Amino acid sequence: MSVGRFISFEGIDGSGKSTQARLAAAHLERKGVDVVLTREPGGSPGAEEIRRLLVEGDPERWSAETEILLFTAARRDHLEKTILPALARGAVVITDRFADSTRVYQGAARGDLRQLVDQLHSAVIGRDPDLTFVIDMKPEDALRRGLARKSGEDRFEDMGLEFQIKLREGFLRLVGDAPDRCWLVDGARDAAVVAEEIASRLDAFL
Repeated sequence: MSVGRFISFEGIDGSGKSTQARLAAAHLERKGVDVVLTREPGGSPGAEEIRRLLVEGDPERWSAETEILLFTAARRDHLEKTILPALARGAVVITDRFADSTRVYQGAARGDLRQLVDQLHSAVIGRDPDLTFVIDMKPEDALRRGLARKSGEDRFEDMGLEFQIKLREGFLRLVGDAPDRCWLVDGARDAAVVAEEIASRLDAFL
């Protein structure tokens, strides 16, 4: 594969997207594909430092505008240090979240800030994934699952069910806005069944 491919997994907290990203990477690795599995916020040393500022602490720690700036800074470092070098060598990059999360979390669910998100993305990032899997699940079920992890990174889960409902609505709109890039997946099924559907789509895409 001479040209790298960039694939993202999106969805509300607790939807299973992190598990599916790992399973997708393992599927491709078994086929001999050079895969880089990464995440946001994070994915590079500098971005991981910013991650702790974003996912830990009080829900009211930052305004939505401040969050947008922090996420964009982390994403730029992630892009420079991890994503672009991997794509340049022809690898498949699989990321657990990318810019769509900022569009939904800060751009829509926390206020009407989508224009600001898009302006910063265009000026600083300038790249979207080639394929995005949006893992969908009822907010009530996803929230229970997310809080049960007790990961210590529960800042967004702690914003409550109403926030998770807004997030789901935002991700569903995203699929409607970018149907050529986004693939909606029912995450309420057994993880192995979900992974099989994703693997089939990946194989066809690559």
